[in-house]
Amino acid sequence: MDVPLYDSLDGQVALVTGATRGIGKAIADGLVDLGATVYAGARDTDDIEATDRHAVELDVTDDEGMVAAVDRIEREQGHLDVLVNNAGVMDSRDPLDEMPTDIIDHTLDTNLRGAVLMTKYALPLLLAEEGGRVVTMSSGLGAITESQSGGTPAYRISKTGVNGLTKYLDGEYAADGLVANSVCPGYVQTDMTEGSAPRTPEKGAETPVWLARFRPDAPSGRFWRDKAEIEW
Repeated sequence: MDVPLYDSLDGQVALVTGATRGIGKAIADGLVDLGATVYAGARDTDDIEATDRHAVELDVTDDEGMVAAVDRIEREQGHLDVLVNNAGVMDSRDPLDEMPTDIIDHTLDTNLRGAVLMTKYALPLLLAEEGGRVVTMSSGLGAITESQSGGTPAYRISKTGVNGLTKYLDGEYAADGLVANSVCPGYVQTDMTEGSAPRTPEKGAETPVWLARFRPDAPSGRFWRDKAEIEW
């Protein structure tokens, strides 16, 4: 697909949640390489060792912390061009009838509620100028057109939910210039997959970074994998 892209993100500001390791760190690396001013979200800012990005204390289950992170970006930069909702957890992989309620709560709080509220608090900055982007990490496990069997119900439901968030953002704010997309990074070597996956974090980050380069007239409200649109 021929998509209008920024060749450089010089002068643009990006916030990546869950940016300490894995795909989140690789996304932050890619955005830095493109010239963006990157705020790397971390529950413990000491975990951000790179000096070419701003470490920002950010836990997507902490409302006050999310507000404070956005306030800091506004105070220091005056604008925000890209939000990457990356922070996420895996559930216990049990079927729903066996999954502890606290695991369900934690998974939905982090993966779904966290992405919704992080976007809510960032929207005023993202909408201040045409072309703000929201890139939300989803999964093929959340695709409503696929079989949802095989355990991990809280994780699957949370990813179906963030796809709904993307469709809502496009429907509600596309006329205001927002570009919102979901992305499945594939099966990536992270703590979540316990080292069993074939893809590197860098490979998993390729499409999210590509989506962060979308110009205002690029596609919005879509679900992507390997730079190609996939079914919801």
